[in-house]
Amino acid sequence: MGIALIWSIITVLVRWIFYKRRGAISYDSSDQTALYIRMLDVRVRSQVGFEPERRGSHPYLGVDFRTLHSRAESAGSIPARRIRRLFSFQRHMLSSRLLRGAPHLNTLHILDEDYCGQAKCMLEKVGTWNFDIFLFDRLTNGNSLVFLTFHLLNQYGLIELFQLDMVKVRRFLVLVQEDYHNQNPYHNAVHAADVTQAMHCYLREPKLAQSLTSFDILLGLLAAATHDLDHPGVNQPFLIKTNHYLAALYRNTSVLENHHWRSAVGLLRETDLFSHLPTEDSLGIERQLGSLILATDISRQNEYLSRFRTHLDENSLCLGHSSHRHFSLQMALKCADICNPCRPWELSKQWSEKVTEEFFHQGDIEKKHKLEISPLCDSEANTIASVQIGFMTYVVEPLFAEWARFSDTRLSQTMLGHLGLNKASWSAMEPEASGSSEEGESEPTRATEEPSSRASSQGSQES
Repeated sequence: MGIALIWSIITVLVRWIFYKRRGAISYDSSDQTALYIRMLDVRVRSQVGFEPERRGSHPYLGVDFRTLHSRAESAGSIPARRIRRLFSFQRHMLSSRLLRGAPHLNTLHILDEDYCGQAKCMLEKVGTWNFDIFLFDRLTNGNSLVFLTFHLLNQYGLIELFQLDMVKVRRFLVLVQEDYHNQNPYHNAVHAADVTQAMHCYLREPKLAQSLTSFDILLGLLAAATHDLDHPGVNQPFLIKTNHYLAALYRNTSVLENHHWRSAVGLLRETDLFSHLPTEDSLGIERQLGSLILATDISRQNEYLSRFRTHLDENSLCLGHSSHRHFSLQMALKCADICNPCRPWELSKQWSEKVTEEFFHQGDIEKKHKLEISPLCDSEANTIASVQIGFMTYVVEPLFAEWARFSDTRLSQTMLGHLGLNKASWSAMEPEASGSSEEGESEPTRATEEPSSRASSQGSQES
């Protein structure tokens, strides 16, 4: 009983620390000097007696990103999900002894026995395209990102190959998962887990599997897991027009992607995950991780797609060169980030509803504060169907058509098949699509402006 009580106290203290902390590292864009920023959210400041800090002139900045998408709860109530996650984290603590010195770690040992069989079954099929990340998240009590990423790192032999401390690996992954805003309908840890699983599928494609090094695979998995770290649930134009300090820090350029990258670097350093490597090597990992995450900026879609198409037209992509392998990883991550329309309908539809909910919520905030409503964020002028049809037509189809040229496999054809079926399903739900052709054209046109300007409306599934 005494040991159980001690572990319970430790669990509560650790959860309290994670709940309060907001850590990330940011670089000044002018001299690349490391600036450690503790971004205390409004909730924490208010609890300790401080007024919400205003980093700009607009009243919206007094709103906490952490509660932006949360629903009102009755006073004194404790969300069931939070209780499940608390118990789940307690299992992490109680089973930490399994992570010390075990030569062959079975990551499923840290799950409850009730979940072990089902979760293990799912992880055995983690390379299948119809992998249900929503179900896996439920089976792991909201810890899909931790378990899936740890499993993949172990499966690829990366923990042993790079002599990573398993305790540090788990701590890093737990911190990564905690730094995602699970109140966001779309940009949360489940999305990160889904992108990581998709990245795993692409890494197993013959053309990449035969060429990528273990270092490439490590970078690809880490980039997928952290590509949207600490995402506030609003897009870049919103941050710019509200004078948010992140927009000023990164000079209105790839604001969110830069922040995701710096946040990931902050956690790498905080956990000393690569402290055993030479400084030059660890800094190289940080730089290349940034290059991958920055590639998810949707405003640079045409730039990357044009370069990819040119390589394919000229047959000049040589995966024997490290720079070309890195470029292929960038394209793989871009595909993984917006692959939702290429999933089976049952999964794709859920993602479409979630991202549109996040869009529309931002639009409601903009209306409330009399700001110009961002494209795709006006629930009165857009529908889920119109948003998805435009996004699929002008962003997803061109990218995945080129990816199929690069990797002409069964998976590529499966993705294109689902994309066509899903687009047809949304078209059937959109009355205007089958009515006036003029309206049918204007709607997608609006929807395609955002992918570009949505330098982070990522909503369409940006990073």
